[in-house]
Amino acid sequence: MKIINYLDDAQRILESSVVALGNFDGIHKGHQALIKEAVKLAQEKNCSSVVFTFSNHPLNVLSKKTVVKNILDLDAKAQIIEDLGVDYMVNVAFNEFMRTSEPDVFVKRCLVKSLKAKHVVCGFNYSFGYMAKGNPAMLKDFGAEYGFDVSIIPEVDVLGEAVSSTRIRKLIGEGNMKDYLECVGRRYKLKGRVIEGQKVGRTIGFPTINLNLLEEYALPLNGVYVTKTYVNNTEFKSVTNVGIKPTLGSFAKNAETHIFGFEGDLYGQIVEVEFIDLLRPERLFNNIEELAAQIEQDCLDAKAYKC
Repeated sequence: MKIINYLDDAQRILESSVVALGNFDGIHKGHQALIKEAVKLAQEKNCSSVVFTFSNHPLNVLSKKTVVKNILDLDAKAQIIEDLGVDYMVNVAFNEFMRTSEPDVFVKRCLVKSLKAKHVVCGFNYSFGYMAKGNPAMLKDFGAEYGFDVSIIPEVDVLGEAVSSTRIRKLIGEGNMKDYLECVGRRYKLKGRVIEGQKVGRTIGFPTINLNLLEEYALPLNGVYVTKTYVNNTEFKSVTNVGIKPTLGSFAKNAETHIFGFEGDLYGQIVEVEFIDLLRPERLFNNIEELAAQIEQDCLDAKAYKC
């Protein structure tokens, strides 16, 4: 899959396309259904399959602050989209042109001129253009005028409720990793470079690796989780604490993972931690001895967890 960051480049590269429209934050099962339909139609029509999305969230631009937190970083988002069989990801900035364009201007400039759309696929609640005036019904009218077909994907329900990026963020914030898996079809993951921590864990017999957590991302509830950690494509069972370590002092929120059966130095290396289930919320202990005893029990519970 090729990533295109500018409309002018898309216009130069693309000859004809079937376009999936959306923010695709989290790429949950509703997003997957939409993208899969676009890929299928592109194959039938002998066109390129295109996911058109924004590199920044429109609501954050309009609010001039982070009001919607990311679920996936660009690399993870692109990999998932590529795995769904997409040819091109057009990942442009939501800028002043995008903000002020009336719906018809958006359609003519983006879909017709740049993407050369022959078919467009969107969700039932998709909006576009200045002040989100555009909707799927308008898109169908524009399609009839400018020569592209439109498919509208209905609501996708999981566990009796509509799946959405807002719901996904809520599940992450609640530490509800089981329902997250049901809604998304893959487990929640944190990926990053191992940094040097306070090294308290090794003094009480439980050495950990530390990952920084960025505030612009949706982050799990503070607590202890059953996890799997991937080091150089090797899978290890592990236990992870997400939080501020209240028993030890005042710290920024981070993730500390104790990897079972691993020996070695991972400082500076990239690791991926996959979250399976919440064992318990983070809590304040009276002293470090109580904390150590609880960590020992957490490790036993995580090792015994069937996953």
